[in-house]
Formats: sequence, structure tokens, C-alpha cells
Amino acid sequence: MKREIPLVITFVVGVIIILDYFFKIGIGTLSLATVSMEIQNWTLIIAAFALGLAAVNLLRIHSANIRLKRPGWYNSLALIITMVIMSFVGITQGTNSPLYRYWYTGFLVPVDATIFSLLAFYITSAAYRAFRARNVDATILLVTAFVVMLGRAPVGELIWKDVPRVTKWLMDYPNMAGQRGIIIGAAVGALSLGLRILIGLERSYLGQD
Repeated sequence: MKREIPLVITFVVGVIIILDYFFKIGIGTLSLATVSMEIQNWTLIIAAFALGLAAVNLLRIHSANIRLKRPGWYNSLALIITMVIMSFVGITQGTNSPLYRYWYTGFLVPVDATIFSLLAFYITSAAYRAFRARNVDATILLVTAFVVMLGRAPVGELIWKDVPRVTKWLMDYPNMAGQRGIIIGAAVGALSLGLRILIGLERSYLGQD
């Protein structure tokens, strides 16, 4: 029953949400929209508890790093101190308080900027490996990427005045067609996964046996 009951709950809740999206069904004061809204409110509550559980798990893992003096344990210490302070200030004084904004703009924003700066180097390295003209497809990708980057830079228009126009055409037509294909594929994949979860074929969310 530990597996059957969650499967039944998942099926019933999924069917209610889907029917509410496509149909307006109600008997008296009780409507499908009311039930669906109540379920979504409960989803927010469950998500809040899941976030709290994630915070506890984070504290447990990084506390072990500090206790065992694992490599980089000081990073774990900084994470715990920052998380505890920001959580306490946010709960007691609100996220718009000056102290909270100070911690946010003084610590979190620079860390985000640093991570994105490092990502730029990884993207450049990945682009260097991906844009090697090993075959016809890679050559087309290399030439297209070069034209797009040239059209985005001011020097491109100085070289040839129609470079920005070519770049716009590449972005609006071939690139957009590829993006739409990816979006359609992702939508079909999400739909198939949702149906598998709904009918009980996909059970990974139940955890291991």
C-alpha cells in the first residue's frame, strides 16, 4: 500500500487539474475549479516544507564537512553562516529591510556575478571545441556563429553594412526554426512523461524500494 496509495493520489490529482484546465464542471457551490485551486494551495504548502527539508539536508551535509575538516570545509562554514543570517533576518525583519538588502547586494550579487563570469570562460572553451570545422555540419555552424557574432559587434557594420541584416535573418528564420523544433520536442517529451506519471508507469518520484 505504500506505493499504491501515492499512485492513486497522483492519478486523481492529475485528472482533476487537467479537467479543470479544459472544462468548467460544477455541482451547486462545489466546482472543479474550487477543488483544483485547493489542490494548488496545498502544493505551495508542500513546496514550502520541501524547501525546509532541503535547508536541513544542506546544514547536515556541510556540518559534516566542517566537523571532518574535509577539503574546502571553510566554504561550507561560510555557506552555513550566510544562510543562517539571511534566513533569520528575512524572517524577522522581512526581505525589504536594509540589513537583508545589505547582505543580498553585498554578498549574493557579487557571488552570482563571479559564477557568471566563470561560465563565460567555460562557454568560450566549449565554443572553441564545438566550432571546429571537422565536417560539413560543423563548418556551417562555425560560419553561422561567426556571422552572428560579427553582426552583434559594432565592427561588423564597418566591414559590411549588411552584416546586421544577415544576422537578423539568421536569428529570425534558421535559428527560430531550430528553437521551435526543440520546444516542440520538449513539449512532446513533457507530455509523454506526464502521461507516464499519471497512469503509474513512471514511479521514480516514489524513491527507491
